[in-house]
Amino acid sequence: MSRGTLLVLAGDVMTGRGVDQILPSPGPPRLHEEYVVDARSYVELAEKVNGPIARPVDPAWPWGDALAVMEAAAPNLRVMNLETSVTRSDELEHGKGIHYRMNPANLSCLSAAAVDVWSLANNHVLDHGMSGLLETLESMRAGGLRTAGAGIDDVEAWRPAVVEHVGGRVVVCCLAHVSSGVPPSWAAGAHRPGVALLPGLSDGEAEHVGRLMRQQEQPGDLRVASVHWGGNWGYDVPDDHRRFAHRLIDTGVHVVHGHSSHHPRPVEVYRGRLVLYGCGDLVDDYEGISGYEGYRDDLRLLYLPRLDAETGELLELSMVPFQARQMRLWRADRDDADWLARRLDRASRPLGASIVLAQDDSLSLRAGG
Repeated sequence: MSRGTLLVLAGDVMTGRGVDQILPSPGPPRLHEEYVVDARSYVELAEKVNGPIARPVDPAWPWGDALAVMEAAAPNLRVMNLETSVTRSDELEHGKGIHYRMNPANLSCLSAAAVDVWSLANNHVLDHGMSGLLETLESMRAGGLRTAGAGIDDVEAWRPAVVEHVGGRVVVCCLAHVSSGVPPSWAAGAHRPGVALLPGLSDGEAEHVGRLMRQQEQPGDLRVASVHWGGNWGYDVPDDHRRFAHRLIDTGVHVVHGHSSHHPRPVEVYRGRLVLYGCGDLVDDYEGISGYEGYRDDLRLLYLPRLDAETGELLELSMVPFQARQMRLWRADRDDADWLARRLDRASRPLGASIVLAQDDSLSLRAGG
């Protein structure tokens, strides 16, 4: 189908810690976690499960087969959540048990994916303190990578990204909610760097997001609200999350792009518009970490929604499954794709949507269950 605007959406990209260690310019490996003190330990865990990783890898290595999928679907507009600081700062955010940091010298890993908007509104972008955030902002800017959701003050943090696209523009507003673990002190202020942080999920806050996006408005714009919210595990959608997503759409948002969970969560179509409650991780160093095997967090998804360019209504949604092995994305086989389709179908049916496995081993959305 050539009609409409194609987006490529994914959840969390976590290129710090173990992933940073396999790239050409690894940063200092020392960690300050309760059980792990060296980031290379996460590489060793992955190698125990799926075999050796020939280090250093090419900067594009973590993206693996996803690059070809995104290129085959071009032209498209890509939005993902970068859940790490990009800094050399040794400053640590006190009270946090995990600190993600990627060496700015490895920025070519992010550039390889040609993402149009990176959301920085999440619970790891200030892991290395205010100095780490400021260097992250500067590193991304110097690398030509567009960001939203964090800034030197609240005006910059809340400012939507506006991307010229084939056939029109896409406005992307990136924000986080405290339910994802973002400390309230990380909220950007009039003279304080930080993130675009929602303390609640009220109708008034949804209307505020809608107003911010309409301030940038031109006729024919498509609007995406990228929200970091909720816990890491589980399929239940809290009532206030669903109500907030619906209210965002009522105010004129065309797609609600949710993330924070480590695995894909339910999908919904509300008033003809797409709501992704949790896209799951796309790139991370969790291979070999035990404890949540029932969620199959080794299976990852790229979401490819096609929207009507005039109304923003969802025309179709394809979801391409991958499996993480050797800190790389490989196309998932049919059995794994079928498992994921059945699990997401079961989780999404209470919201009125059905997920089916397609002939090409992708997943497709069928609204109306």
